[in-house]
Amino acid sequence: MTNTIDVLINDLCQEVSRLELDDQVNALNKIREAIHQSGPFASEPVDFVTWVKSADVHANDYNPNSVAPPEMELLRLSIASDGYTQPIVTFPDGDRVTVIDGFHRNRVGKECPDIQERVKGYLPTVRIRPSQEGQNDRMASTIRHNRARGKHSVEKMSDIVLELSRRNWSDQKIGKQLGMDPDEVLRLCQLTGLAEMFADRDFSAAWEAGGVDEDGSFDNEEFEDVEAID
Repeated sequence: MTNTIDVLINDLCQEVSRLELDDQVNALNKIREAIHQSGPFASEPVDFVTWVKSADVHANDYNPNSVAPPEMELLRLSIASDGYTQPIVTFPDGDRVTVIDGFHRNRVGKECPDIQERVKGYLPTVRIRPSQEGQNDRMASTIRHNRARGKHSVEKMSDIVLELSRRNWSDQKIGKQLGMDPDEVLRLCQLTGLAEMFADRDFSAAWEAGGVDEDGSFDNEEFEDVEAID
């Protein structure tokens, strides 16, 4: 069986090598998808990396992550030196894909001529699970990715919490999906001027606004408890 597979792989590689660039990429994407779907890790997005033309990769309008210029330069250097080691997390949006996580990796691939040339105008992407493609789930997924790295803007976080609340997500569901406890959801709302929406709900202590970093990011440990406002 191994010899048969080796022969098939060799023949397939020779066929792909004869194609023009765009046809090569399309063929490789199809081959990877077929292998992914028939393999044991079909439920894991990282098992299927798709190369997409950078012009077809678009940012979302709710990403609360912020990267300071030195960190952005470090990301550029990392991709220039080490290559793309992490794909951009996306969901399909018609003929294009929209970024859920990896906005800055997306920027580097588009805005840095040397890297753009190296990846031939394409970007490595993975597709989020179909079960997570609803608007609410996509927003929650972006937050989870950002919080796992510890960087996100308080203001944009509050916008997303408010939006999810308007979409009839309970505090408990928001907290569960965004990795927050109920108090944290309510503290964020109060900190950003949304307390009137939650006047009938009890919670313990509020964040002090001084805990927000100058770059718009925050670290939970930097926030100090103050007395709750009725």
